[in-house]
Amino acid sequence: MTQKPDIRWLKVTDSTNNRALEGIPTEKDKTVWAAEFQTAGRGQRGNKWTSAEAQNLMFSILLKPDFILAKDQFIVSVIVTLGLESYLKTKGVETKIKWPNDIYAQDRKICGILIEHGISGDMLSSSVCGIGLNINQKEFPKDLPNPTSLILELERNGKKDQPAFCLKDELEELVSEIYRFYDQAREEYRQTGKYGTLYSLYLEKLYRKDEFHRYIETASNKEVEARIIGLSDTACIVLEYRDGSRKSFAFKEISYII
Repeated sequence: MTQKPDIRWLKVTDSTNNRALEGIPTEKDKTVWAAEFQTAGRGQRGNKWTSAEAQNLMFSILLKPDFILAKDQFIVSVIVTLGLESYLKTKGVETKIKWPNDIYAQDRKICGILIEHGISGDMLSSSVCGIGLNINQKEFPKDLPNPTSLILELERNGKKDQPAFCLKDELEELVSEIYRFYDQAREEYRQTGKYGTLYSLYLEKLYRKDEFHRYIETASNKEVEARIIGLSDTACIVLEYRDGSRKSFAFKEISYII
């Protein structure tokens, strides 16, 4: 029988990532902190993650992998995003993974992820995976460019009578799906020393893969047209331009135009 995830629910906290970071010395692998409301939720690029109280999933998972080398730390993003994509698919919503680790329904952002790693020697000693997944919220601040939620996507798909989801039930289901990919990564590494199957799945689900779109090269602020063709050995995104030339970009070196 599958063991229920160890989830610590909080009414209010500044950031669930802070709670998970505090738990690194004493808490076990696969411990989760979730909050009904965050006063200082954090997103990528130093942004603040905002969410209506008790309407969405805001949680952090503490992983203590004993099988991931520091140089392979991107596999944690792969594990988490594949788990989210799979969970949303079971709910009737098709999504894609926007590199490195946002989840998009069409061109609308449904989930953001902030991962903070700890390294000991050449191994990954801890990964705190902060996840904000919009579930029941229907109205968002005007300054958010393209937000959506599970319930809004179901309405767009024609399901107009969907009642609000129970967040505690959904979190257990979602976390179990993420752990399924986490355990798969451990087993694949044990057998092959690599994560080839999971990386292939990630590339299959990658937002805008093999389609020409506009991007901004942030160093020069130059607008370009290119298509995503894959990842480099260091998990940088690889773009191919109209003339066939290729270039790889690290996080924050390329910006999507949506």
